[in-house]
Amino acid sequence: MMTKLPLYALAVSAMVFAGPVAQAGDMNMSHAHVGHVLTSWNDTPNKAGLMTTAMDEATIALQHATAASKKTDDLGWMQMHITHVVHAVDPMKMDKGPGLGYGLIKASKGVAKHIGAAAASEGSSKNVRTHAVHVAATANNAAARASSILKLADDVKAATSAAEAARFVASIKQLCVEIIEGVDANGDGTITWHEGEGGLNESLRHANILAKGEGL
Repeated sequence: MMTKLPLYALAVSAMVFAGPVAQAGDMNMSHAHVGHVLTSWNDTPNKAGLMTTAMDEATIALQHATAASKKTDDLGWMQMHITHVVHAVDPMKMDKGPGLGYGLIKASKGVAKHIGAAAASEGSSKNVRTHAVHVAATANNAAARASSILKLADDVKAATSAAEAARFVASIKQLCVEIIEGVDANGDGTITWHEGEGGLNESLRHANILAKGEGL
């Protein structure tokens, strides 16, 4: 049975902040790039926003990492579900599976790229430039953790016993959680946007603060 994420409904509801993306002539380029992050981008499944796509792929990855962890005495079971995790993380590494076919890494890096472009655009506001740093940092945290999953997935594939694979599966599952929820790396009781801490939830939070500040 797949795990249901309690925070994901909040994330999805926050995505539709502005309806369809406006044409370039209707908004400055800074706002257009914010729209690519939160509302729509041209090469994602169903032209969803890059943040939506990253969240969807992360959810699928966590579901299958959780499924893998349910049968730690069954090597084949774990290996099968970890290939599904890989498909959601990077379909270039595994071309068939339950993911969207876009990839968590690509989507997260896309968030960082487009929010950076929003900040660099002529006429961008201080609000955009400030929060773009936060959005990009947390999206890059997610991409870095997802890259670590690919290395651990290779270890699961190469494992010759269930006990050996189970250790790597546990690490993959924890990384999937951290991709979405982040982690309090310095033990101060708070998950921030800084490198090594915040995940996609924090990235989305700052993106919504940015959008609200722009009246989007």
